[in-house]
Amino acid sequence: MKASPLFFKTQFSSRLINLIFISSSLGLIVYLLFSSFSLLPNTRILLLGGDPFSSSTSLDHIVFGIASNAKSWPKRKEYVKMWWKPDRMRGCVFLDVPLDNKTASYDASLLPPVYISDDTSRFRYTWRGGLRSAIRVARVVSETVALNHSNVRWFVFGDDDTVFFPENLVKTLSKYDHELRYFIGSSSESFIQNRFFSFSMAFGGAGFAISYPLAKTLAKVLDSCLERYPHLYGSDGRISSCLAELGVGITREPGFHQMDMTGDPFGVLAAHPMSPLVSLHHTDYMEPMFPNMTSRDSMRHLYKAAELDPQRILQQTVCYDRWFSWTISVSWGYAIEVFGTHVLLPDVLRVPATFQPWKKGNVLNSLFSFDMREHNKDPCRRPVVFHMNKTFLEGDQTTSIYRMMKRENCTADLGSPRRIRMIKVHAQKLTLNLKQLQAPKRQCCDVLPTSRQETLEIGIRECHEDELIHMPRLYLEST
Repeated sequence: MKASPLFFKTQFSSRLINLIFISSSLGLIVYLLFSSFSLLPNTRILLLGGDPFSSSTSLDHIVFGIASNAKSWPKRKEYVKMWWKPDRMRGCVFLDVPLDNKTASYDASLLPPVYISDDTSRFRYTWRGGLRSAIRVARVVSETVALNHSNVRWFVFGDDDTVFFPENLVKTLSKYDHELRYFIGSSSESFIQNRFFSFSMAFGGAGFAISYPLAKTLAKVLDSCLERYPHLYGSDGRISSCLAELGVGITREPGFHQMDMTGDPFGVLAAHPMSPLVSLHHTDYMEPMFPNMTSRDSMRHLYKAAELDPQRILQQTVCYDRWFSWTISVSWGYAIEVFGTHVLLPDVLRVPATFQPWKKGNVLNSLFSFDMREHNKDPCRRPVVFHMNKTFLEGDQTTSIYRMMKRENCTADLGSPRRIRMIKVHAQKLTLNLKQLQAPKRQCCDVLPTSRQETLEIGIRECHEDELIHMPRLYLEST
């Protein structure tokens, strides 16, 4: 039977309507998609299946406020030079009085611009024996915000001897939504310092970060807060107290280090948390990190490794050598401990007590906020330490070389780690995504077949899904 012209006309109209509907729907989807690109940048990233914050936050979004004074700045600026990138960073240093012309002009292009703090004589300060400059330093926050930089997501504050690791700072802040009210930092390593000042305070020497909306609000009310806290010792106590009045508490990040200790900082650096290293403080008050170097040269030496693989610096990896029954703890870019026997992993991860308390006397001064293991007084009974000698990049892989920089007069029997002359460590450059930052996981390592007793080669890699970092079974059965 032959179809009528009316039938064809009806079919054509129906198909035309469907085509128009589909085209309109596609157009609406495309419009919404591209609207999300321009209006909601975080939504754009989520639609593409990426990380919501880490792919967009950069150094360009951070403004630094550094507290110093005219007396300390000529020496302390050498630390700031190590991490400051003049072509990529924004911020300034606040001094109490102007520098002389010669000091002000020398190497100024390598450092943040210098500003003179406002007069704070109108505020009371009642801590007996303290420094009323704490009020001036607290106002560095509001005075930095008042500079009205554009396109700011985070304000970061520190002292003139706070050494930042900028790439890791960016990576750490990328975990957080900068449009929310965040106060990010860390407390002291010393129990007595926290008890005396506050467990809920971000210590200023370690540095801390304040998100843009919170910093804008804080700047408006800070002076009124300062009137209520004349009895506090430091600037960081005043900032934390005012933020508490705004209803905001500290978000702790273990990569910020106050370093309230003296002596050898080896223990803290060799057993770093599974978080990117963000800052170090009080370097001048401790022994140099590397033997036979000054404190500043030690920091520069550490930075050489950090520049090649910033996210891996100080990250601890542990592996076991079956042939010689050694336990090997690698703090990448810094040092390697080789135990002459197999040691259970939880015992290796404890911080070696190589340092002394910030203050002597009270037994509480010797308490710290992490697990510690004994540092034997007899150097011949300690694990053998090899410090980083040099690090270089081969494609996307690093090779770091470690040597014994401090030799003790100890016997080196056959099978002793003291017979090792050099340790080579091979690793892929570490690039952590948002999920890895939020749920950190330790990597694994292997003693490579090319190793011999005088030269040890180690490869660091991601652990397999069900892999355990543990002592060999044969050793467990023999003990």
